[in-house]
Amino acid sequence: MSNSQYEKTTKNGVVRYRGRGKYDFETVHSIIDEAPILHVSFTPLDDDFPAILPMFGCMGLFPSDDTNSVGRTSSLYLHGYAASRMFRTSRGEDAGLKITVAATILDGIVLALTPNHHSANYRSAVVFGHAYLVTDEAERWWAMKHVTNSIVPERWENTRIPPTDAEAKATGIIRVEIETGSAKIRTGTTGEDRNDLKDEGLRKRVWAGVLPMWTRYGQPTPAPTNMTDKTPEYISRFVDDSNKQQEDYAMKVAL
Repeated sequence: MSNSQYEKTTKNGVVRYRGRGKYDFETVHSIIDEAPILHVSFTPLDDDFPAILPMFGCMGLFPSDDTNSVGRTSSLYLHGYAASRMFRTSRGEDAGLKITVAATILDGIVLALTPNHHSANYRSAVVFGHAYLVTDEAERWWAMKHVTNSIVPERWENTRIPPTDAEAKATGIIRVEIETGSAKIRTGTTGEDRNDLKDEGLRKRVWAGVLPMWTRYGQPTPAPTNMTDKTPEYISRFVDDSNKQQEDYAMKVAL
């Protein structure tokens, strides 16, 4: 692993469409941070079958509060229920529980002239690492704040904090020291069979193109228990900025 990217190996190397592979920290880590859900795979102590869990998580470098340091961070923090199988398994692994984490962002469905050439525009990342249960209280509190604000910026500061002792004990934090990883990105329009492109009748009969796709946040809906007068500005700003950013990217890469 260099100072700026993961070394390409048989473990993390992109095999199909190798030109789409990316190994630099910034690309891999930014996809992990932007994906709404991470899928974490591990083998529990009490089962022969691998387990896979959807989890919240983000890149971070304790004790820094610099959330824009994706180019120099190497730790992935995961947030979950302290009594779950993954957290119980991590306690018994002094060398770190081996896990694989996948993140995917779908940016569009690509409809070609023939089903065999259909595809998708996407950004995906897979990292391999060793997971450690965070027991240091300073790091635990830092990570809880960091993960919360990675979901909606400024949310931690605008809630009832700190959590109660019972809430804190029920919350597990895992730090993943990444051994290696890679990203794979597809952009653009259709890639057609050369013979199909010569068939004007086919091209006039079958629509081909891209259906851009992005995550869009809707109008904030107050809870029945909510007593504030209006949606806070930091939430409205996040919704507007995120929606615009996601839409702009999906439309740009559809061309």
